[in-house]
Amino acid sequence: MGIFSFFNKEKKETLDKGLSKTKESVFSKITKAIAGKSKVDDDVLDNLEEVLITSDVGVDTTLKIIDRIEKRVARDKYVTTQELTTLLRDEIASLLTENNTEDAEEFALPEGKKPYVIMVVGVNGVGKTTTIGKLAYQFKKAGKKVYLGAADTFRAAAVEQLVIWSERVGVPIVKQNMGSDPASVAFDTLNSAKANDADAVIIDTAGRLHNKINLMNELTKIKNVMKKVVPDAPHEILLVLDGSTGQNAFEQAKQFTTATEVNALAVTKLDGTAKGGVVIGISDHFRIPVKYIGLGEGMEDLQVFRKREFVNSLFGE
Repeated sequence: MGIFSFFNKEKKETLDKGLSKTKESVFSKITKAIAGKSKVDDDVLDNLEEVLITSDVGVDTTLKIIDRIEKRVARDKYVTTQELTTLLRDEIASLLTENNTEDAEEFALPEGKKPYVIMVVGVNGVGKTTTIGKLAYQFKKAGKKVYLGAADTFRAAAVEQLVIWSERVGVPIVKQNMGSDPASVAFDTLNSAKANDADAVIIDTAGRLHNKINLMNELTKIKNVMKKVVPDAPHEILLVLDGSTGQNAFEQAKQFTTATEVNALAVTKLDGTAKGGVVIGISDHFRIPVKYIGLGEGMEDLQVFRKREFVNSLFGE
């Protein structure tokens, strides 16, 4: 039990540290919102609405949260401003828990899907390749055999970066020359992974959003080619978003969920920003599981997203 407590403590410390900038920003705004007030009234709620929107929670999700707090205040008759953060924490956690998404298991792979194929999508610069490397590390640490596929053949830097990660983690990578057909790379990767009894395959793709039709066609082609090797591949289409871009992350999520069947999200770079509230909005709005959050540069700094732990860390337990 002591070992597990130690690891949980380590993860909590990483989460708290990674969200510290957002937490400081949110608390300073809440302090101003309730200045001079002893109870939660209409003025406080109006100010709180502004706090949440300016913390990148998003308008729709903010209105849901405010509505829930209004109902709670009406029911409890008198709620002090000192109780507000507790109220916020409870209502946001409840809202996210009521959504039809489960918290992911700790870097686990589903039974009966071997190799489990993850296709990673997202624009350049969001931390896509780094997330792939950290995922490979976590799966390998869990005793899984992992293959990487460098199907972003339009950028030399993308392939080079993925090669560095494969060497760092110690997992094989399949790549071709610059400008090669991305679908061909994915095909070769799955064939190699299958022949070598791999547990997981992670395929990188080009991070371009200049033309939604081209993006859709390219991703569809990659998916169709993969199905020739593993009929139900890809099992997971993981969209990586940069949390530090706030509302831009929302827009990218809209674009990619329209272009392809995204069924998992990773939100990165939360440690360097005060915009961590965007995770709450994205989790609520898209009803697609936020599976992973990036909290730093280290190999261990990719964490499985757990709604209640995230909210507790942001608003205090």
